[in-house]
Amino acid sequence: MSKIKPSKGAPYARIMGVGGYRPTRVVPNEVILEKIDSSDEWIRSRSGIATRHWASPEETVTAMSVEASGKALADAGIAPEQIGAVIVSTVSHFKQTPAVATEIADKIGSGKPAAFDISAGCAGFGYGLTLAKGMIVEGSAEYVLVIGVERLSDLTDLEDRATAFLFGDGAGAVVVGPSDEPHIGPSVWGSEGDKSETIKQTVPWNEFHVGDVSKLPLNDQGEIKFPAITQEGQAVFRWAVFEMAKVAQQALDAAGISADDLDVFIPHQANMRIIDSMVKTLKLPEHVTVARDVETTGNTSAASIPLAMERLLATGKAKSGDTALVIGFGAGLVYAATVVTLP
Repeated sequence: MSKIKPSKGAPYARIMGVGGYRPTRVVPNEVILEKIDSSDEWIRSRSGIATRHWASPEETVTAMSVEASGKALADAGIAPEQIGAVIVSTVSHFKQTPAVATEIADKIGSGKPAAFDISAGCAGFGYGLTLAKGMIVEGSAEYVLVIGVERLSDLTDLEDRATAFLFGDGAGAVVVGPSDEPHIGPSVWGSEGDKSETIKQTVPWNEFHVGDVSKLPLNDQGEIKFPAITQEGQAVFRWAVFEMAKVAQQALDAAGISADDLDVFIPHQANMRIIDSMVKTLKLPEHVTVARDVETTGNTSAASIPLAMERLLATGKAKSGDTALVIGFGAGLVYAATVVTLP
């Protein structure tokens, strides 16, 4: 017989509050066109993106996260010191260690919570949400702050016609807490590592450490390029459209609901054509509100779902208590989908 005392957590978990931060600088397609041979019409038709936000030097990963977290805490009515864990999903925090989550936890005044970063690309918010739910039900934390934050402008090659127009910056955060009813459904998550080369960093950091310039990409002026995100656009598009619609349906099935029961659909804001194709494949009814934040925010990776959620609620296009399907997918290739009740 085990001598270990069983843990005692809440029966279920729910999202209690959401907050977002978008950098003040708005960048239209015209700025992107200064470096690539394309057109505003082409960018809009291929991605649905008209503008994106780029962070200033002062709008760091930490600073944006603190702003979004403060809004989420206020929305939830939870004091910072009540937070038992801080989970940050990001691929654009450039210190290998320490985790940026520890700095954010300190700056919001949360005391001494568990704090760590995860790297799961555009599925990172879903991964963090799943971990937070597990902590609350297991009893290791009563309230968990989940943050998705990116400064992808730092990882964008403005001379790459395939990706220069895609990425934006921002932070989104949610507070997850205990519940007497299930308000976060079962997670359908996973990875397809055999496709990991379809979205990747152009050059690993150690190539800079070794200092072999012959292995490093150069810009048109012969200067060394900073590492950037690159992708095989058509392969990623096909995978997202066909495979992620299946994952989304699995999440609905796991939650025991149908598309007719949904009020809101919040997919990762990668591309408007992907979003529209998923809506069609899932046969979502007309009454379902679909997040299309990508038009003005671009692809903010781990931040895209909470940012889109926050905007839908702030504009009244969605309301507290609505049932929403959320799904993230990206580099890895990784994915995570679940059904939630909006805060």
